[in-house]
Amino acid sequence: MAIVKPFAALRPEPGLASRICELPYDVMSSEEARRIAAGNPLSFLHVSKPEIDLPPATDVHAPEVYAKGRENFQRLIAERALRQDPQPCFYLYRQVMGAHSQTGLVAAASCEDYLKGIIRKHELTRPDKEDDRVRHIETLDSQTGPVFLVYAAKPALDQFVAAKTAEPPSIDFTAGDGVRHTAWVIADTASIRFIEAEFARMPRLYIADGHHRSAAAARVFQKRKGAGESASFLSVIFPHNQIQILPYNRVLKDLNGLSPAQLLEQLARVFDITRPGAATPARKHELGLYLGGQWHTLRIRSPFTAAIDTIDALDVTLLQQHVLEPLFGIADPRTSQRVNFVGGIRGTAELEKLVNRGEYACAFSMFPTSIEDLMTIADAGGIMPPKSTWFEPKLRDAMFCHMI
Repeated sequence: MAIVKPFAALRPEPGLASRICELPYDVMSSEEARRIAAGNPLSFLHVSKPEIDLPPATDVHAPEVYAKGRENFQRLIAERALRQDPQPCFYLYRQVMGAHSQTGLVAAASCEDYLKGIIRKHELTRPDKEDDRVRHIETLDSQTGPVFLVYAAKPALDQFVAAKTAEPPSIDFTAGDGVRHTAWVIADTASIRFIEAEFARMPRLYIADGHHRSAAAARVFQKRKGAGESASFLSVIFPHNQIQILPYNRVLKDLNGLSPAQLLEQLARVFDITRPGAATPARKHELGLYLGGQWHTLRIRSPFTAAIDTIDALDVTLLQQHVLEPLFGIADPRTSQRVNFVGGIRGTAELEKLVNRGEYACAFSMFPTSIEDLMTIADAGGIMPPKSTWFEPKLRDAMFCHMI
């Protein structure tokens, strides 16, 4: 059973939400954050990336950076820009990005469930990134960036959410990137009990995005032995059939000594190649290759896709096994400096630009990994290859904070 609890969220004053709430700390550089927050003292980037308020040469992991984040956080609270609800509640959080809409339950998820594997993960974490999130949580005494969780959709919850979101929201704004963010408060006892009971019947939840946040929360829980509210972590939990996964594309620095013609000759042993091709793959086991100013469509031949294991059948795995390692000599894409990754939100035009400018020799556009494959792999205890998924839209920091 999955345990979710209501909590008294620290939330933005509704009229200031559009100025306070920001994209997550890990999708931008310090320079980008400085530019976004310029002239806006309410921007939560002063809390999530507080190095922007210190000299540019400052080590982002220096003690004074975390201290500045706490100072800025306390200032927003003292100014009543952020206010804590008087009682534990659940919340609903809807995001609308173009034609896509997704609505999740905002709740305190269980660190014990994470440690026991009831909350399933599919990625490895890096100790240095965990350490950073631990220090951020402990310095603020708060979790300010939610973990993006997924549950297998249930009609009863769909109907409940539809009824609640027909009511007037507590916060509603459209951010500068065009994504609309809307929140509702669920405070009545009957609704809280209904939600708790529905999730108690779920055998598992899945981490979509936020592996380092959840791992850090579990470490703080263990260190504090569950004191205060540290036994739970901030999460937004979405039904699986509302999730939007974009591709995570690859760009290569060089052709590993091959000419373009030789590369295509080698690829033809594994793929059926159409040229000119499409920039965006139309189905699983289809890739786009941008090379020599032209797109090529690569369709993986069936003998190479007959893997029984779901991980081995992923396009990112097949690309690694049949292209990146044997042809480009890239054994570990996590550490290689010759491959880079471009989130699908940037589009295939970004891949063309990077290659046309001479920064990279070629690019591969991918078909998105499905949420069903992610859940299957997580159920089996598997670890997906690096950079397999890019979730959009991103959850905004400071929409909800969990004080521990």
